[in-house]
Amino acid sequence: MATRPRLKARLHSRAVSLFKSASVVSLLTLLSRITGLMRELLIASSFGASAMTDAFNVAFRIPNLFRRFFGEGAFSQAFVPVLAACKTQHGEAATQVLIDRVATVLVWALLLLSVLGVLGATGLVWAMASGLKQEPRGFEVAVVMTRWMFPYIAFMSLVALGAGVLNTWRRFAVPAATPVLLNICMIAAAGLGAPWFKTLGLEPIYALAGGVLLGGAVQLAAQWLALRRLHLQPRLNWRWQALRAAWNDAGTQNILRLMGPALLGVSVAHLSMLINTQIASHLRPGSVSWITYADRLMEFPTAMLGVAMGVVLMPQLASARASGDAARYSGMLDWGLRLVALLALPCAVALLVFPTPLVAVLYHYGAMTDFDVQQVTYALMGWGVGLIGLVAIKVLAPGYYASQDTKTPVRVALVVLLLTQVLNVVLVPIFAHAALTLSIGIGALVNAGWLLAGLIKRGSYTPEPGWGVFLLQVLVGCVLLGVFLMWANAHFDWTALRSESFKRIWLLALVLTASAAIYFAAIRVTGLNLRQLVRR
Repeated sequence: MATRPRLKARLHSRAVSLFKSASVVSLLTLLSRITGLMRELLIASSFGASAMTDAFNVAFRIPNLFRRFFGEGAFSQAFVPVLAACKTQHGEAATQVLIDRVATVLVWALLLLSVLGVLGATGLVWAMASGLKQEPRGFEVAVVMTRWMFPYIAFMSLVALGAGVLNTWRRFAVPAATPVLLNICMIAAAGLGAPWFKTLGLEPIYALAGGVLLGGAVQLAAQWLALRRLHLQPRLNWRWQALRAAWNDAGTQNILRLMGPALLGVSVAHLSMLINTQIASHLRPGSVSWITYADRLMEFPTAMLGVAMGVVLMPQLASARASGDAARYSGMLDWGLRLVALLALPCAVALLVFPTPLVAVLYHYGAMTDFDVQQVTYALMGWGVGLIGLVAIKVLAPGYYASQDTKTPVRVALVVLLLTQVLNVVLVPIFAHAALTLSIGIGALVNAGWLLAGLIKRGSYTPEPGWGVFLLQVLVGCVLLGVFLMWANAHFDWTALRSESFKRIWLLALVLTASAAIYFAAIRVTGLNLRQLVRR
């Protein structure tokens, strides 16, 4: 008779542990995004939206694109489930051998990639944004910065390996906190390095590339120290025979097998980004930067909610699948999706009805003009349309990866890519650069809906009772929130308050605080018990 109470107690303990872990990741991600916005604010006020900032954004996207292949994208999607399954089924000693062998193969691959990237920088920049040749100096600067930043891929891919190990051991804090180090390095580069470069007669924006490279090295050092404290640091073997043994290892081959579809999936996602960057580079100068500034704002909710939930759920889902616990697997997905709906929907409302104040307070300084604020606002509203989809994908996709199914999300992504480009053809002539974010947002909604339907159809996820009432409660809160934000947006002239920056900042803080109070009070009045949801 005591078995059932003990089971309930264990499940309750797991739920609270998951929520605490997600909260830690979310809070540290918030710190990362705050420092990231400080970074973007400093870059925007120092350089504005120009051919030079377009060149930096293009150059920075190239290593970030490859990082998704060898870092937290395809590699992590394949590595974390295999690592978690190995730990659950074979123990920690066997898992350490797997870590050593995977790290050995990854380091050799990254060294080769870095050399090829530096040599082929010109072709990469042309493939990413040939429109930069409208400003020949901008294209040349982008090539130079790409060469400077390409080794950043190697640093960040090894950071992703370390993060996968730490997350599997439920040490979420360090991987979530290390992006702050990159932002600090880039802030120092923009504030101190750029003026120094100018005195030396160099292009000031080159300092940002130096900051990126330094930030990657510092992040890797932090991860390595965390792994060393747990005695989990990879032991690299540089001998050719060791590389062959690591390559032929069953665990390594399993990861490589899973990486094939995952690489295709990441390629699809980044092919969309590549096409959109190409289109933006042929639009009005500054278009790439406007989209980038909007993207940084959109990353606040997607990272705090979607990434945090995905990071915490992935190893737990993989462990549940490896141990055959289907009920826990489905229950964690249900819990994650409810939190997504609860928190992402009000954020989407804010991006759609309150974008100008957000952009003005965060970017409207120095070289940023009223016109730039307006253009960033348009791009941000496009992201708002698809925010719930973008966040939900971060929870739904791990449901497939944890089952070592990397093919289904790829097939979905391929269809969504085609849909996105059809939307671009129709919408870009009407909405210019804003159409590029809008098409991705619509595609994300389709993607998330398709992944959800697939999990339900295969029986991996069974929605628990009460979803209809829950969504109605959330929608009531969102409607009241939207009405209040529409009033606040119209009542104050947020761009005219540029000369009173502190007043504008305090006004935004008050409005956002009141918005949160209105939303959570509304859902509480309708009967939604947040504490019960968390404990569930």
